Amino acid sequence: MSNNQKTSGGFSSLISSIAIVIALVIGIIVYKFIFGDPSNFVENDPTKEPLEGNLMGIVYKGGFIVPILIAINIIIILFSVERFVTLSKAKGKGSINTFVAKIKSYLESKDLESATAECDRQQGSLANVVKAGLVKYDHLKNDSAMDKEQKVEAMKKELEEATALELPMLSKNLVVISTCASIATLVGLVGTVLGMIKSFAAMSSGAPDTAQLATGISEALINTFLGIAGSCIAIIMYNFFSTKIDQMTYSIDEASFTIVQDFSASTK
Repeated sequence: MSNNQKTSGGFSSLISSIAIVIALVIGIIVYKFIFGDPSNFVENDPTKEPLEGNLMGIVYKGGFIVPILIAINIIIILFSVERFVTLSKAKGKGSINTFVAKIKSYLESKDLESATAECDRQQGSLANVVKAGLVKYDHLKNDSAMDKEQKVEAMKKELEEATALELPMLSKNLVVISTCASIATLVGLVGTVLGMIKSFAAMSSGAPDTAQLATGISEALINTFLGIAGSCIAIIMYNFFSTKIDQMTYSIDEASFTIVQDFSASTK
C-alpha cells in the first residue's frame, strides 16, 4: 500500500469519526431544544406531561437514551447518503451493462483505442479497471521479452491490482451502517428496560403511582420504536448498497475475464 493510500485511508477514518461526533451533538441539541421545547408541555414546563397529541413532547419523555438513538439514526442517514453518492460516481456516467457490451465489441474488433476512449467517457470504478487492463494489453502485445504465459499472468496481475484499488472505496463505511443496525436495537432495548424498571417501581408501593407508571411505559415504547426504526433503516440500506457493490464487482470480474480471454487468444 502506498503512502498516499495510507494518508487517504487515515483522513477518511478521521472524517467518519468527526461525522459520528457531530451526529451525537446534533442528537443532543434536537432532544434538548426541539423535543424539549417548553411549548410542547403543560404550563410550558418540560418536567410535566406533554400537551395532548404533541409528538415531540412525548418523544422527549423517552429519557436520556433518546438523544443517543437520534444520533444513531442521523449517522445511518449521513452514511447512507455518502454511500449513495460514492456508488453513483463509481458506477460511471452510463449503463454498466452497455459499457461492458461495448468493450467486448471493441475487443473483438481489436480496437483498443476506441475501447480506451469509451473508458474515459464512462468513468467510474469499472472503467478505471478496464482502462488499466487495456493499457497493459497495449504494452504487452508488442513485448517480445516475455512468452505468452508470462504475458497472460502479467495481464491478470494488472487487473487484480486495479480491482484491489477500487474495491475498498466501494465498501468503505458500510461497516458503520451494519454496526448501527445492531447498536440501534440494543440501545433501544436499554431504554426499554429502563422504562420498564420505572413502571415496576411505580407499582411496587401499595397504591400504584399511575403517572409514574404511564411515564415508564411511554419511555419504554419510545425507545423501542426509535431503536427498531433505526435498525430497520440500517438493514435496508446495508443490503441495498451490498447488492449494488456485488453487481459492480461482478461486472468488473466479467470485463476482466473478457480482456484476459481476448488477450490470451490474440497473443502468440
